[in-house]
Amino acid sequence: MAESKQPGVQLTSIDEEKPVDQPQKDQIIVPVTAPQRPPQPILPLRTLLDGNRERYIDVGIPLYEASIKGDWKTAKVILDNNPDLIRCSITENCETALHIAASADKSKRMQDFVNNLVQIMTKQDLELQNSTSNTALCLAAAAGNVEMVKILVNKNRALLNIAGSQQMMPLYMAALFGQHATVEYLYNESKGLRDDGWNPQNRGWLLQKCVEANLFDIALKIVTDRSELASDATVLGILARKPDAFSGETSNILKKILAFARRSKPRPPKKDGEALKLLRIIWKNIAKKPKKEIDDILRGQADPPKKDDRLPYNKEDQKLHLLKLISEHMVKMPVQIQKLTAGPSASVTRVPSMGNARKTYSSRILFIAAEMGNTEFIVELIRVYPDLIWKVNDNNQSIFHIAVKHRHEGIYNLLYEIGSMKDLITPLRDENDNNMLHLVGKSAKQKRLQDVSGVALQMQRELLWFKEVEEMIPPSYRERRNKDGLTPHELFTKEHKDLLAQGEKWMKETSSQCMVVAALIATIVFAAAFTVPGGYNQSSGIPIFHSEVTFMVFVVADAISLFASAASILMFLSILTSRYAERDFLQSLPQKLMLGLATLFLSITTMTIAFSVSFFVLYKNGLVWMPIVISLFAVMPVVLFAWLQYPLLGDVGRSTYGSRYLFRPKKRMLYYENRRSIIMRFFSRCSSVTFGLFKARK
Repeated sequence: MAESKQPGVQLTSIDEEKPVDQPQKDQIIVPVTAPQRPPQPILPLRTLLDGNRERYIDVGIPLYEASIKGDWKTAKVILDNNPDLIRCSITENCETALHIAASADKSKRMQDFVNNLVQIMTKQDLELQNSTSNTALCLAAAAGNVEMVKILVNKNRALLNIAGSQQMMPLYMAALFGQHATVEYLYNESKGLRDDGWNPQNRGWLLQKCVEANLFDIALKIVTDRSELASDATVLGILARKPDAFSGETSNILKKILAFARRSKPRPPKKDGEALKLLRIIWKNIAKKPKKEIDDILRGQADPPKKDDRLPYNKEDQKLHLLKLISEHMVKMPVQIQKLTAGPSASVTRVPSMGNARKTYSSRILFIAAEMGNTEFIVELIRVYPDLIWKVNDNNQSIFHIAVKHRHEGIYNLLYEIGSMKDLITPLRDENDNNMLHLVGKSAKQKRLQDVSGVALQMQRELLWFKEVEEMIPPSYRERRNKDGLTPHELFTKEHKDLLAQGEKWMKETSSQCMVVAALIATIVFAAAFTVPGGYNQSSGIPIFHSEVTFMVFVVADAISLFASAASILMFLSILTSRYAERDFLQSLPQKLMLGLATLFLSITTMTIAFSVSFFVLYKNGLVWMPIVISLFAVMPVVLFAWLQYPLLGDVGRSTYGSRYLFRPKKRMLYYENRRSIIMRFFSRCSSVTFGLFKARK
C-alpha cells in the first residue's frame, strides 16, 4: 500500500454501523496509509443453495444442525458421502459448516468437532469468508472460543492477516467483544503487530478497543512494542472515563469474602496497576510535547455549531438571516446612540459578526475525568503538569467546581494540598455568577444520592457538603447573589425543598414501624418478668429456680430487653415529634435514628437470650439437647435483623460520626511523602530523644 503524502491526517475510529460513543468520537493523529478499496471476499461455493432444493433439505439442513450441536458422527457421514459440502455455503449468509461451528459455544464437544473438521480441510478452505467477509477465525475470535482459534491458527497462520467485516482484523474483533484470553493469544501470535495486515490506522483502533474493554495488560504490550502509539490522545480520553480502572482493591477482609461468595463465575484479574502504568506512559509522552499542543489535546475537539449559529448555505436564506440580524440590532440603536452621546466612557455593545459564533469544548479530558470522579487520573496529570489546577472550562469553572457539582470528595480534597492557591480558585464564578457554594447548593444527581441509604441520610449528605464548602470559600463570597438574585443558602433551600419533604416522610414512616416492634417486645418481656419459668413457691412467693445460674441470666436478659425496648420507643417518639428543620437532618435526627435502631437490636438480642435460657432452666436434666437446638434456631432472627438493618445502621453511623473523615483526609494523594522517609525520620527523632535523656542522666 502506498504511503500517504500527508502523514498527519486526522483519523476517526472505525465505523461499526452502530451509534458511536464518546471515546470513539475522539480523534488521534497518526500517519495513515492512503485509502484503498477492500479486497473482494473469498466466498464459498453456492452449488448447494442454488441447486436442487430437495438436496439442500436432505443434506444441507442436517449438516447445519450437526455443526451447531457438535455432532461429528452425523457430520462425518454427510461429508464422506458429499466431500464437496466442506467448502459449500449452507446458509444464505454464505457460511460453511466451519463458520457455524466456530461461532457456537465453547464446550469440549464443539472443540473436538472443529478439530476433526479442520483435519479434513485444506488451508485454502479455512480462508473462505461469508457474505460479510468474516472467516471462521473472525467468528471464533469474536465469540471468545480461544481453543478453536488455536486450532485454526495452527492449521493456517495466514488467517491472522485476513481482515473480516469492515476490514476488522480477528485480533481487533476479539478486543471489540472483550475476549481477554483470545486477545492475549492472538496478540502473541501477531509478532507485535508487525504482520502484513497491520498499519498505523488499525493499530490505533486496536489500542483504543483494548482500553475500552479494560484489557490494560494487552494495551501495555501494544504501547511497549509500538512506541508511536504511546502518545495516543484518544486513549487518554478513554482512561478519563474509567474511574473504576484506577480504584484500589479494598483491604476489608469481610468485604473480600462476601465478594468472593457472591461471584457466580470467574473474573479476570484486577487491572488497576496496569491501567495506572498505561496512563503514566501515555501522559509522560504527551507531556513532552509543546505546551500549546498539550492544551489542544486536553481541550479536545470543538463542538459542532448549533443550528442557530450556522451560516445558511442558500443565498436566499443568508439574506433572510442578515435581515433578521439587522432588525434585531435596529431595535437597540436608540440605546446605543444615547450611550455615544453620553461620552467616550460609555460602553457600546458590538454587533457580533455573522457566522463567528463562540466555540465550545464539551469533551475536555480533564473536566470529563472530574465529572466522572476519576481522582487517580487527575492526580497523575497534575503531578506532571501542575498548572492544570488553573484550567477552566467554557463556564469558567475549575475541576474543583466540577467535583463539587457532582459530589466527588476525592477530587475536592485536593484543594487542601495546594495551600493558599485554593483561595484564588474557589471564588471563581460562572457565566450566571454562581460561585462554588452556589454549585453545592444545587441538588446532586440522583446517581450520587443513591449511594446513601434513606432519603433523610441523603439530605444529611447534602448538608455536609454545603457546610464543608461554606468553610472553604472566603467569607465575603458566602452571601453573594447570582444572576437569579439568590444567595447560596437560598438556592440550597429552593433546590432541596422536595428532598426535605421526602426525608421527613421517610423518617416518620421508619420510626413508626420500628416503634411498633419495640412496643411489642416491651409488652412480651414485661409479661415474661412475672411468669418466670418453673413458677413460684406457693408458701414463700420466691421463684422455684431462683438459685440457678441460668435463671439469673434469664432475669437479667429479660430486664435489659425491657429497658432497651423502652429506650427505643422514646427515641422513635422523639423523631416523630421533631420539627424537621434543615439543620435537624445534620446531626439530631440521624443520631436519634441510630440510637433507636441500636437499642431495638439490643432488645431483640436480649429477648432471644431470655427465651433460650428459659429452656435450660426447665430441661436441665436428661434433655439438654433440646434447649441447645432451640438456642441455635433462636439465633436466626438476631442474625437476620443484623443482616438486613446493618446497611442502614452503618450508613447512619458513617454519615453522622464518620463524616469528619469524608473531607480533609489525613492521607495525601497529590504530594505525599515517602513512607520510608517518614519511618526514618521517626526513628531518628526517637534516637535523638533517647540520646538526650541518657546524656542528661549522666
